[in-house]
Order: sequence, then structure tokens, then C-alpha cells
Amino acid sequence: MPSLDHIFHALSDPTRRAILTRLMEGEATVDELCKPFNVSQPSISRHLKVLEEAGMISARIAGTARPRRIEPAAFGAIADWLGRYRAVWEDNYMRLDGLLDDLKDKDGKQ
Repeated sequence: MPSLDHIFHALSDPTRRAILTRLMEGEATVDELCKPFNVSQPSISRHLKVLEEAGMISARIAGTARPRRIEPAAFGAIADWLGRYRAVWEDNYMRLDGLLDDLKDKDGKQ
């Protein structure tokens, strides 16, 4: 499984994020992926290679075409990583809510 570094590197480029958004709709070939972008086919192919190396997409052979599709496992790795921090953020928000409630109580008593 590719590392989170590979995944976040792949996500750092807006064109690659747009490719992923398109692939969420379903499989697409390189030619289909080139249409909405003002970039060459070799450029899209390089982006696809980065996404494949990050484990975010895969290709299958369909005659002479190689349609790409999303690989959900990579997104699960991101969710797992972010989940570790979610508990910390929620705890911080709960403490802040408590502090604000204490401040409201003090203001109301004065």
C-alpha cells in the first residue's frame, strides 16, 4: 500500500484532484480525461501515473483502451489518518464550549 506521503503528494495538484472528481462518476480513458483540460495527452498520462503510484486509481485493459477507475482503499487510508485528529479537534471544541458557557454564567451573575 502506498504511503500517505504519496497520497497527499498526488492530491497536491489541482489537475489530479479534478481527474479524481471525474473518475468518481465512473471509469474513463485517457482521451476522455483529456477533454475538460487544456493539457496534452502525455501530461494527463503523467498525472495518471502519479495517481496510480499513490494507489488512488487503477487501470484495466479493454481492447486497446486502458480505462482508469477510483481505488477506494486509498481514500480509506486518508479517512483513517484524519480520524485520529478528529477526536482531538472534538475534544478542543468541547473544552471551548465549556469555557464559553463558564464566561456566559459569569456575565449573567454580575
